[in-house]
Amino acid sequence: MLTSKEGTMEDSESNHLHTNRLINETSPYLLQHAHNPVDWYPWGEEALNKAQQENKLLLVSIGYSACHWCHVMERESFEDTAVARYMNEHFVCIKIDREERPDIDQVYMSAVQLMTGSGGWPLNCFALPDGRPVFGGTYFNPTQWMQTMGQIHKAYTEDREKVMEYADRLTQGVKHSDLLDINPMPVDFQKDTVIAMTSKWKHRFDPKEGGPNRAPKFPIPNNYSYLLQYGTLFLDKEVLDHVELTLDKMAYGGIYDQIGGGFARYSTDVDWKVPHFEKMLYDNGQLLSLYSEGYQRFKKPLYKDIAYQTAEYIDREMTAKNGAFYSALDADSEGEEGKFYIWTELELKEVLGEDFELAKEFYQVGKKGRWEHGTNILVRDEKSERAILRKWEISEDELKTRIEAINSKLMERRDTRIRPGLDDKTLTSWNALTISGLVDAHLAFGDEATFLKPALKNAEFIWNTQRKSDGGLNHSFKEGRSTINGYLEDYCFTIQAYIKLYEATFDEKWLERSKDLADYAIEHFYDSQRGMFYFTSDLDPDLIARKMENSDNVIPASNSSMARNLFLLGHYFDNKAYSNMAETMLNNVAPHMTGYGSGYSNWGILYLQQTFPFYEIAISGSDAREKSLELNQKYIPNKMFIGSKKDSHLPLLENKYVEGETYIYVCVNKACQLPVTEAGEALKQINF
Repeated sequence: MLTSKEGTMEDSESNHLHTNRLINETSPYLLQHAHNPVDWYPWGEEALNKAQQENKLLLVSIGYSACHWCHVMERESFEDTAVARYMNEHFVCIKIDREERPDIDQVYMSAVQLMTGSGGWPLNCFALPDGRPVFGGTYFNPTQWMQTMGQIHKAYTEDREKVMEYADRLTQGVKHSDLLDINPMPVDFQKDTVIAMTSKWKHRFDPKEGGPNRAPKFPIPNNYSYLLQYGTLFLDKEVLDHVELTLDKMAYGGIYDQIGGGFARYSTDVDWKVPHFEKMLYDNGQLLSLYSEGYQRFKKPLYKDIAYQTAEYIDREMTAKNGAFYSALDADSEGEEGKFYIWTELELKEVLGEDFELAKEFYQVGKKGRWEHGTNILVRDEKSERAILRKWEISEDELKTRIEAINSKLMERRDTRIRPGLDDKTLTSWNALTISGLVDAHLAFGDEATFLKPALKNAEFIWNTQRKSDGGLNHSFKEGRSTINGYLEDYCFTIQAYIKLYEATFDEKWLERSKDLADYAIEHFYDSQRGMFYFTSDLDPDLIARKMENSDNVIPASNSSMARNLFLLGHYFDNKAYSNMAETMLNNVAPHMTGYGSGYSNWGILYLQQTFPFYEIAISGSDAREKSLELNQKYIPNKMFIGSKKDSHLPLLENKYVEGETYIYVCVNKACQLPVTEAGEALKQINF
């Protein structure tokens, strides 16, 4: 129990001198701070009431478990007893896991961005007792932190009226940022919009290393998924070459774990070499989709290898026994960023023996892979690999076999190191994104055991464990506890995942579950006056602002994802209301799209579906799934699959079943061409 106002205590069960209220939380990030001398509170009535009663400012500090600079600020400031004493005396201090509470993070991130023009984590925001923000920033060193706190406390004590006036203005800005009104202009989707959007975007392509022409570089999968579809539909070689270059360079770079699989969150340089070493589930789930699509389009064995290795990484390091996926691996181990992943030449020689020289050339040791303090980040180089084949007089298959043996030895040694921290909470939204990635990989490669089986297990986990009694979803799960009322991201990505599972299995329960979740989201998140969805449910306690998420980022905006889902469900169920909602949402966003394409790429995919023929591929008969997998060997943008082994009441399948036959119907707007029996004949009708 807490024994002082500062939250310090002598823990009888451990050697910790301090324990605060975060000890009762399940979030690994909050638990990391449970023994700080800061008297941290979780977000809730207890903290807010205390601030009101004592008329103290809130100090809202937001981060996540894999955040390197969050750890730095904790070590420098939050573990310092003198700093903590000042914090406890003058503020009510609240710690928030941004992954658990993205709704709160959105509010205070908007405030800090309005104040400073930028944002990031750790996010530290001072607010009035009722939650209205007054000042904030990201990382502060100890001197800056003490000065900032002193200035804020002095201003609030000596000129409270001015502080409150500023908070009023800032709060109004937060409330109105990201809110879109109904577009009064009639719907008129023209290809010129995406042409203009993509033409401007091309100026930001890096023609040498792929990705954007700046650092840091984030692998934003929805960007390249859109560009892949755009390039294919418009026959734009420049765009397709850029996508292929980017996929190659990411796969060869240090951002990809060359021996263990899986991608880090971003690269700190333009070469994709030096990663910020944290590994996030949401990146890897989405990159599974992207590399599977890339394989369908370009047929590069490299992309297949990346998909398999990433799935194996998720299974090995990010999957619980119940089929749930964990959230993240920390950037740090033993207090150093990246220490788990880097190698000295001496250690490589010791582990590999006679294989060292080959590994040295293959992984650019001492060359492109050279990093700091005599260490190396393992990277690859396509030209060097071709030279290796000539120099060592071996085939590509022989090289692959030898590198697999080298990787096995390096993994065995790496497993003896102190591992980065694991954030073992399960988030519904991120799990759903990973389901989608696994299903996309299954459709591309036809492998049920590696891809479809874990996707189905996780999908059942969400349905059976994360669903509430009223039919809604919870956001988080850990240690047997399903908690936190779901956000729009939980619904949109689960709906998307279930639609994909339907396309992979033709089991109609997944479509019905998608529809149930969509109807629930419409009831509790939809604003009919604006024609958009709020991020939070109408069942949630009010924050100072109810936000809408409209811009695509490392994760697609929940509104763009929801609009795409409604577009598909409108087709599957011939539901005009769903279709109209999707159309209205896209029309609201369309005027904003041309200015910054990478922020509207998931919307761009929906725009392409509205401006090019959208193929409804209906397959009826006992071989429906097999025919679907055949068709998926080809990259086909602007399509959906619907199928059944028997008669079905779904609108696009009615009256299409013929006993003993399997027919493929290629339809656009419910108008179908003559049925065919072979995938190749259907592809001719699709013109791909």
